[in-house]
Parts: sequence; C-alpha cells; structure tokens
Amino acid sequence: MTSQPLLVEAGTHLSEVAFCVVDLETTGGAEDSRITEFGAVRVRGGEVNGEFSTLVNPHTHIPAAIAVLTGITDSMVASAPRLADVLPAFLEFAHGCVIVAHNARFDVGFLKRGCLELGYTWPSPPVVDTVGLARSVMMRDEVPNHRLATLARHFHATVEPNHRALADARATVDVLHALIERVGNLGVHTLEDLLECTRRVHPARRARRTWAQDIPEKPGVYCFVAESVLDDGPRREVLYVGTSKNLKQRVRTYFTAAEKRPRIDEMVRVATGGETTVCRTQLEAQVLELRLIAAHSPRYNRRSKFPERGSWIKLTTEAFPRFSLVSRVLDDGARYLGPFRQRASAEEALLALYDACAMRRCTVRLSVRTARAACAVAELGHCCAPCELSGGATTYSAVVDAARVIFDGDVRAVVAAAGKRLSRLVIEQRFEEAATVHRRLETFQSGSRRSHRVHVLAACPQVVAARPRGDGWEIHVVRYGRLAAAAVSGRGENARAVAESAAASAQLVVSPVPPLPAATIEETERIADWLESDGVRIIEIDGDWSWPLHLGHRLTQLDNASRQREAAMSP
Repeated sequence: MTSQPLLVEAGTHLSEVAFCVVDLETTGGAEDSRITEFGAVRVRGGEVNGEFSTLVNPHTHIPAAIAVLTGITDSMVASAPRLADVLPAFLEFAHGCVIVAHNARFDVGFLKRGCLELGYTWPSPPVVDTVGLARSVMMRDEVPNHRLATLARHFHATVEPNHRALADARATVDVLHALIERVGNLGVHTLEDLLECTRRVHPARRARRTWAQDIPEKPGVYCFVAESVLDDGPRREVLYVGTSKNLKQRVRTYFTAAEKRPRIDEMVRVATGGETTVCRTQLEAQVLELRLIAAHSPRYNRRSKFPERGSWIKLTTEAFPRFSLVSRVLDDGARYLGPFRQRASAEEALLALYDACAMRRCTVRLSVRTARAACAVAELGHCCAPCELSGGATTYSAVVDAARVIFDGDVRAVVAAAGKRLSRLVIEQRFEEAATVHRRLETFQSGSRRSHRVHVLAACPQVVAARPRGDGWEIHVVRYGRLAAAAVSGRGENARAVAESAAASAQLVVSPVPPLPAATIEETERIADWLESDGVRIIEIDGDWSWPLHLGHRLTQLDNASRQREAAMSP
C-alpha cells in the first residue's frame, strides 16, 4: 500500500478534523510481542462515524498474565485473521485521520513495526496522545494519575475501559472530547494548537495563551508586564520587550513548548498581562523595541538594556593634545572615535593608534610657556617630547595633525604601522605577539568603521528614503540619526506625496552634540542597516552622507604577513 495524502492540514478547526482513536492489545511489552486485537473509533465534530474491531492471530503464545488482564486467550485468536490481513484494512479505515491513542507511543510503535515487517509505507499522520494532553492541561490535585481508567472516571465516560481494544478506544473517545473541551477554554481551536498542547508545558503557563486571542497578525512590538499593588500604590513593571513580523503568532509561542529558555518561562509566570503596538514597518518596530528597552531596562531582556554604555577614544583640545579613554562625549570641540562596545576593545584600538602616532602618553597638563623634563616614553622613542618646548613641540604639531586625519577616516597610517610591525614579528617567528598586533588592528578598524557610520548619519539634519515592498513602498524620515517618521505607500499611491506628508508631520529632532546622534547608537545603526540595504532610494537628503575613501584600507603587506603567520602556526 502506498502513502495516501492526509486531508487535514495544520490550522484546521477541530470541528472539521477526523480523528481515528485506536487501542491495541498485545502479547506483552517485550520486543517480540505481537498484536492480538485492534479497536478503533472514527469521530468527527463530536460524532462517531465508524468503528473497527477485530482479534488478530499473533502466531505465538499469549502469556497467562496477559490473558488474565485482557481476557484474550490462545483459543480465542486461533481462528482470527493474521496481521497481514488486518493491517491494510485498518490503514484504509484510518486514512485521512489524525491518530489518537492513550500512550500513543506504544500503539503507534506497534503499527509502524507492523508496516515495516509487511512492506507497507507508514503514512505518518499527525498523532495526538491523550496522556500527554492530560498532563499538560490538568492540575495535579484533579486526578492522582493519568491512566485511562482514572481519566474515564473523572470525565464520566460512557464506557468503562476493561483492557479490551474497542472498549478502551470508546473510553478514549470520551476522554479526548473532554480534554478538547478543556483546552478550548485556553484558546485551542485548531489541530495545530491541539498538537502543541500534547507537549509538556505547565498548565498555568498554557492557560495564559488566551492573552494572544485579540492580538492582530501584524508587525510590531510586544511587552510582558507585571502589575501589583504595594503600600505606596499600584506598580507596573515592564518585564520583557520583543518585536515580531506577526505579533499574534510570536506571543502565542511563549505559552507553548516551543519556548524553552528557563528565564522566559519564569518571566511568563511572573507576568500579569501583555501589551502590543502595531507598527507600519519592521524598522519602526525595531526602533520602538530599542527605545522601550532603554526606557524600562526590562529585567528579562539580556541585550540592549544599557545602550548608553560605551567607551570612546578622545583627541583632547589641550595645548599639546593627547588620546584619552572616556565614557561620554562632551561639547568641548574635541574629536571622538567610537563608541566601542567594551572598554577592553577601546584599549586595544588605542594601542594600535599609538603604534601609528607618537602621541604623548602622560596625563599632566602641559604649558606652551613652561618646559618640563622628558619622561621615559620619550627616551624610548615613542614620543617626540613636546614638554621640552624645543624642536619636539614643532614636530608634535605634525603628529597631532596625522591623528586628526585618522579620526576623520583615513586609517592608512595605522594599517601601515601595524603591517610593518607584523612583518617583523613574523620574520622573527614571534607569532603570539603578531597575533596580538593583528587583533588590535582589527579592533581598531572595526571601531573606526562603526564610528564613521554613526557620525555621518548623525550629522545629517534630514534623510528621506524609501524601499520597495510587495504591496508598495516603506518610507522613513531620519533626522540626526533618529527615526522621526515611518509611512507606507500602498500600491497605486503616489510614494513621493506620502514621503512629503511623512516629512511634514515627522517628529521635531534637536541637533545633538557632535558626533553623537539624536538617538542611541543602536538605533542609528539599525537605521544605517536599513539605508544600506538593497533597493533603498534616497528621496531627499540634507547634509553629507559619505564614506571616506581610505576608511577600510588594507595593505598587501599586512595580508601577506597574516598569511605567513597562519601558515607558520598551522600543524
């Protein structure tokens, strides 16, 4: 027999699903046990459409203990049909149905093995296990266990199970209908929902799936909140913020076995409700998510909780400027490179800068009128000693100019210095030091690219851009690196007119302190990702959105040295 297509599709309402509730009796639980009886009931919409029942000759002895339990003896099955005659008839009876069994792993396992032995293809129908379903939706204080007889008594089944296949199948039908009625109160109305319910999820968590009933199937942001009343009044805490292209589907997953993160399971149990905000575009949803996380610092969000954190490399405005690691940007006219996500990364990038620029490393305030003695760094040749107010002061001016060029996006000097040092270290077979130099350069270049990417967008008073989508255009207005408006131009609409309207009603954004954007760094980076994506068209731009020619510069010398290092270190 060949596999037949299943008529039931995922998402079909339960009233339209055909179930084949099956129970098998066997010669025991051993690997060589055989089927002795089939019992099956076909139901749909709560009504019985047919029954299937027959003994099966196992061609082996039925143990006495099994005979006492089931009442099926060797003499009863002696004249019964063989499994080779019964199995095709059962597969035809169950065709197009969802298989239901109590402890389905046992019954379906025998059916699969029978198909394999007789050369039939198992049709792989959906399977509902009433044991798993009961464990998922019933509290521990309701029933002492989840045996069929216990559930049948609890739900007042019309048939008492007695270890005969058809009677047990009929009892399972009543249990199935009672469980479906129970999960219906939890918003389970489709086959897909029912299959999900058979997985092990705490009933209290499963019960909260009703929170998703009225959520639209649109893109946007969702929040889980906990509300409580304290001595000083009501308190509302945002526990978790997320975004999705389909809010309803995403929120529902939090109440199913698909969500396995322990902290999220805890979050759902702590939450008292949820909120959603529909957004016009995916970028608008991503930005709103970042803003909500920044505003509330939800305890169950692991990322983006502290967007203000970061480290910058600052080129000071002193009489003799120097590099300085700082945690925030001031309106002091200094140049800033960053932010780096971690201070350790900023320190590595700073060391790469020192290799290219002989900047002073002392932190004392130097005067252009009072000379000071040179320090050990100058004696080692790493600084031209501007503190001595001799020729070093004049030379230092050129060093500072070179540093400004690097901060403006020309990284050739840093790459050249690293390449020269890396080549020497490889020749000397000092591979660990070479790896450190290479890592520092990569960190510097990554930070420099990120810095420029954010800074140039932050300097633009306004950018209006559009990107095509299936039903029209998505349009965004960006001001000083902050999303000021989002709109959608439907099919047949005038996209330019929609863009002009969006710009006219966009949020007023005040010019920030350079080089900071008027938003968090993460928001500006998300906007940059969208602007740099395929298909984006710039409708209007106020300012210069550019990319320095030598920002991503690499030298052949560096590449060759890197390959030599890797070849030498490989086994």
